[in-house]
Parts: sequence; structure tokens; C-alpha cells
Amino acid sequence: MTGRVEGKVAFITGAARGQGRSHAVKLAQEGADIIAVDICKPIRPDTSIAPARPDDLAETANLVKALGRRIVTAEVDVRDYDALRAEVDAGVEQLGRLDIIVANAGIGNGGETLDRTAESDWQEMIDINLSGVWKSVKAGVPHILSGEQGGSIILTSSVGGLKSHAHMGPYIAAKHGVVGLMRSFAVELGQHFVRVNSVHPTNVNSPMFMHEATMKMFRPDLENPGPEDLKVAAQTMHVLPIGWVEPEDISNAVLFLASNESRYVTGLPLTVDAGSMLK
Repeated sequence: MTGRVEGKVAFITGAARGQGRSHAVKLAQEGADIIAVDICKPIRPDTSIAPARPDDLAETANLVKALGRRIVTAEVDVRDYDALRAEVDAGVEQLGRLDIIVANAGIGNGGETLDRTAESDWQEMIDINLSGVWKSVKAGVPHILSGEQGGSIILTSSVGGLKSHAHMGPYIAAKHGVVGLMRSFAVELGQHFVRVNSVHPTNVNSPMFMHEATMKMFRPDLENPGPEDLKVAAQTMHVLPIGWVEPEDISNAVLFLASNESRYVTGLPLTVDAGSMLK
């Protein structure tokens, strides 16, 4: 099956690499043009996760163009509503419409208990992983409504948006909040045939998960754990015998929710979790 989102335009945040890039490529393969944004710089100087760079976003653009689709890119922080709105407006002006929003941008954390979490760490997480999702949707919704053709909004949450893990309190709180946003938007926008759903991945083979700090968090018993050591521990989270899923696995869910195959699906928290929610 091809052309499942033919002629549509999708706005995707966090699109420089990982899941966001995968979503852009998957939707382009199925006929969509893309508005892609990413901050393309470190969130903070002391992060252990290598940040996305401008050349990463350029590579996403090249991959989409190679599929014969159009793409508009911009370096934008999802905490900055005015910048988000300006870039969405500019993208719609070039591409002609907006049908799909994929609010994917986010950060991860872990280590401290909630009572020991710094206020700055808490605020940063909420500002990006919750408020940034709200601002991304807020920036795009007027264009979907003005098109009067309905649309689909997909919010990236996590299995951590449906259950808890220790030492990840700010992330868990933000991702639970995304479910509240999804349900509220779904109720408010349903009369316009705009559907709103969330995806809930388990561990994903992307830079946000596959890095040294994660490996040490999962395997504190080892001095220098590697991917295979991480896999041993991460596999215990799942019913299926894997440590993580691939970005494309999440993109397949995003495509389903973006396409007319899910035309009457709204308010759904869709897990792609290898059975994590069964544990």
C-alpha cells in the first residue's frame, strides 16, 4: 500500500534525527510534504547526550527530497511559541496547507528522586516535554481548521506516560501530562473532524536512549557498560525478548494515526512497547 497520506502536509518537531527524522521520511514515503523543525543545539552545556546539529536537519531534508517530496526546515526551540508559529506559518505559505501535526520533540532524564530534583531540572522538563507539545499543537491548529478538511494530531508520549519508573519523576509527570493534552485536544477539536492521539514508545534505538548515561543507569554494576550490557537489563522491561524498538516501529504507528485508516480513531493512547505495559 502506498500513498496513505498523499497530498497532505505534516508539521513535525524534533525532526533532525531519531524518531522525528524517521517520521518525516515515513510520511514522505507515503506522499506527504513536510514542515520539519528542531532546536539543533544543546539544551544545556552539561548534557551527556550529543545534541542534534544543523547538518542533521539538513540530512532529514535531503532524505525527504530524495523521495520526491517537498520540505521546509527551521531551527526552532519548542519552548518559543512565537518562533514556532512563525515557522509553521511560513511553511504553510510555501506548501499550501496543513493536515498533520506530530509533536515529537522531547528530552529525557533520570537519576534523582523527585524530592531531590532541582527546580531548574523540573522546569526544563515541563517546558520542553509538556508545554512544548502544547505550543507545537497551538501553532499548527489554526491552519488545520482553516483548511476545513479535518486532520490528525499525534503527540509523542512514552510508556512513562502510562506508568511510572523510579528516578524519572519529571519525565514521568510531563509524559503523563501529554496524555491529558491529547484527550483535551481530542474533545475540543473533534467537532472539526480533527483527530488527536498519542503514541507511547518503550526504549527506542535513538540518540536519546543509546548513550553512555543510559547504559550506566541500567547497568550500575559495570564500570563501562556497552549496548549488549544495556540489552540484558532493558530486555527485562518487556514481554517480547528485546531491549528496544527501532524508530521505524514508532513511525509505522504515526503513519497509521495520520492516515485515513484511523479516520474514526481519536483519544487513543497507542503503545509500541514490546509488552512493557503488561509488566
